[in-house]
Amino acid sequence: MNTDPREVLLNSEMSRLQVLVIALTIALNALDGFDVLSISFASPGIAAEWGIDRGALGFVLSMELIGMAIGSIVLGGVADKIGRRPTVLGCLAVMSAGMALATTAGSLVTLSVWRVITGLGIGGMLAAINAVASEFSNKRRRHLSVSLMAIGYPLGAVVGGMIAAELLKGNSWRAVFYFGSAVTAVLIPVVYFAMPESVHWLTRKQPAGALKKINDAFEQMGHRPVAALPTISADAQKRSVADIFAPGLLAGTVIVTLAYFFHITTFYFILKWVPKIIADMGFPPASAAGVLVWTNVGGAIGGGIFGLLTQRFGVKALTIVTLVLSTVGVAIFGRTPADLQQMSLICALAGFCANAGVVGLYAIIAQVFPTHVRAFGTGFAVGVGRGGSVLAPILAGLLFADGFSLPTVALTMALGSTLGAGVLLFLRMETDQPSVERKDSRSVDYGSARATSSAG
Repeated sequence: MNTDPREVLLNSEMSRLQVLVIALTIALNALDGFDVLSISFASPGIAAEWGIDRGALGFVLSMELIGMAIGSIVLGGVADKIGRRPTVLGCLAVMSAGMALATTAGSLVTLSVWRVITGLGIGGMLAAINAVASEFSNKRRRHLSVSLMAIGYPLGAVVGGMIAAELLKGNSWRAVFYFGSAVTAVLIPVVYFAMPESVHWLTRKQPAGALKKINDAFEQMGHRPVAALPTISADAQKRSVADIFAPGLLAGTVIVTLAYFFHITTFYFILKWVPKIIADMGFPPASAAGVLVWTNVGGAIGGGIFGLLTQRFGVKALTIVTLVLSTVGVAIFGRTPADLQQMSLICALAGFCANAGVVGLYAIIAQVFPTHVRAFGTGFAVGVGRGGSVLAPILAGLLFADGFSLPTVALTMALGSTLGAGVLLFLRMETDQPSVERKDSRSVDYGSARATSSAG
């Protein structure tokens, strides 16, 4: 049998192994969700122990986001060069070490260093697993698979938030990082034994032993083995990760990066500042963490519903609608009275829309970039876009420090989602069900989305 393995995966029903791998990407993204938000859960205790104000805290809250930006760009390219699986394993090791070392911090500078290191692993992880979720799915379920991967983030924050709330009742803020480090370390052997290398990546790169690895994976999936790998043309072999800046992809790269940048500014304002805002209203840190949990409950539900809707509606239109609704939800949050029940409900609704928007952007990003640059393209868009996540806590902190009220700050930060929606209007989606990069042996394939001068 001499069939392109990628065609087999795209046109066959999802096997148990594929479903397991998608489930594993959800768990890995859940680690990201908890690790990123661990500093938010711990922030009231850090502020109290070290006597720091909102302005200084805003910079600390941004440190792992800086690491994530660097990690997404640098390690996304690594995942395209050496493979998805080894990149994921390496990132897990870095994340676990960074979380553990954060517990030894005795100053803001030291804590910031460990948070940057943790962020490097988180950023690389996200770039790799976005590619994994896309490449282990069939054609029909690709958007759904990427959406399910993305909701791991709020799920991790929900479960981790519940545990953090309990840990904070009788322990210092360091207990949150001990827990995160331990759980991250546990997943290293799970990934090692349960996640094979991407068949798409192996077919495209064809490293030594690629055919055997593909057929081993196919045996687990219930597919017949392939006799030989497809021939990759000389032109296709010369492609590099720099192709995201080539004429066929450049416009799409710019659009998805800007859209992610703008929306993530709004998204991280909610995630980073909710605990401190609630605590400053006079509620205990455990209650503040509880409200953040409800924000992520809404985010998980929103991401799941968004994924299901992609089976019937275009992902671009759905994403634009949810981004606009995200602006509305965050603006309303800023005007909600100091009532835990009301704050929890509004934050859940804001999280519903904000995370659905993130899920939509991940699905779009996975479609814009072909296999040979999918991880780096994702890493670049998310990494540069993470500038918005770095900016969000700092900007909000400075606005608060300058005396602006919560309603004003919330409305200002909410507008990022609307700007993201506006940018997406210029991205024309040629199809919402991308096919395999079947042009590898004939010509250059630059994906299934392109920029246009008018709304598409």
